[in-house]
Amino acid sequence: MAAGKGTRMKSSRPKVLHRLGGRALAQHVIDTAARVSARSVVVITGHGAEQVEAGLTAPDLESGHALKLQYVRQEPQLGTGHAVQQAVPVLADDGVTLVLSGDVPLTRPETLQALLDLCGGERLALLTLGMANPTGYGRIVRAADGSVAAIVEHKDASNAQRAITEIYSGIMAVPTPLLRAWLARLDNQNAQGEYYLTDVVKFAVADGQSVQAHRIRDEVQVAGVNSPLQLAELERAHQRRVAEALMEQGVRLADPARLDVRGTLSCGQDVDIDVNCVFEGAVSLGAGVRIGANCVIANARIDDGAVIHPFTHIDGEKLGVSVGAGALIGPFARLRPGAQLGREVHIGNFVEVKNSTLADGAKANHLAYLGDATVGERVNYGAGSITANYDGANKHRTVIEADVHVGSNCVLVAPVTIGAGGTVGGGSTITKSTPPGALSVARGKQVVLPNWQRPAKKKP
Repeated sequence: MAAGKGTRMKSSRPKVLHRLGGRALAQHVIDTAARVSARSVVVITGHGAEQVEAGLTAPDLESGHALKLQYVRQEPQLGTGHAVQQAVPVLADDGVTLVLSGDVPLTRPETLQALLDLCGGERLALLTLGMANPTGYGRIVRAADGSVAAIVEHKDASNAQRAITEIYSGIMAVPTPLLRAWLARLDNQNAQGEYYLTDVVKFAVADGQSVQAHRIRDEVQVAGVNSPLQLAELERAHQRRVAEALMEQGVRLADPARLDVRGTLSCGQDVDIDVNCVFEGAVSLGAGVRIGANCVIANARIDDGAVIHPFTHIDGEKLGVSVGAGALIGPFARLRPGAQLGREVHIGNFVEVKNSTLADGAKANHLAYLGDATVGERVNYGAGSITANYDGANKHRTVIEADVHVGSNCVLVAPVTIGAGGTVGGGSTITKSTPPGALSVARGKQVVLPNWQRPAKKKP
């Protein structure tokens, strides 16, 4: 269910598209459904339907096939029962319908699987929660045999019922034929004039059907997002989960509370991550990698033994970034899309690399730019040097062959090739390719005027 407006978010963005851990709230729900072997997911949209439908994707299943993702619209929004009614025409009668909320992102797959097992394709099963303070929530009233007899809203509950600490989470599993029949019996004869999905419990009991409940105590799994405050609270809960999973794998985190993974992060053995690091997209860290404090790394592969010093920014976007084994990057370095660095490459402070390949052992230690360049082995690229790769209309490539030494404050105007073993004198602007082993100097001749007097200010 993803049709609500989310007024308390105070945002033009539909609530279910607000992001948690780098993914839309509803995308978390869809991805979790895929992990319990759902055949298809039906997303019920309403407010901001076009945005929601454009903002969600079907995850790939382990089989390599994408989950079938369908959309139906609830217009106007007349309650939870009315929402699920819109999905009835596309539900297959030979399965179980699992009803989930698009703003409840952190339910664990194993919890949903336990609920489906309890349903067993035969009965209505509810996911319930034990709460220390259930004020305001509907209570689960159980029969003597432990089955669910009713859900009683707080305002309608007796004192004895209000003492019950088990509440309904909003998540249920039900055989689709039974759900179809019960939804047809819903009415809106209530104070809100809405069709309530919870009325199916009343119908099941009246029909003599067993209603079972799977009770959990982890509130985070059924917590919804209705405000920026609740979103921030769930973000920290999610990041704590991620941090704990990484530490269980052996990753050393300087402070688990100061880690943000907004995508997927895979780590080899003996990885160290300092504080305030952000990982986005798909990031892979090899064995023995060390990440310094305050780094932002997105869509990158960092191989064994590489060190990313503090305040480094790596963003591969669609092209990706790769950092070779034993490389040293930063501090204050920037690797942009298409940066492909070989083994033991050094990229120092205030160096930017974009769409460039650096072979093993190449070094650009400070204050430099390499864009659209192919750099050979053991090249030393001087401070303040740049590749001038853009002529105002098109990008051109610079080739720096193996063992070249580029002095400080040089401009290599692409397209140009610096031959193997060559040297470019500091302060040179190179516009033509150079042969191997040559010294190339292209700068104005130094002029010295002895005893030169500076101009003096005129007196008023």
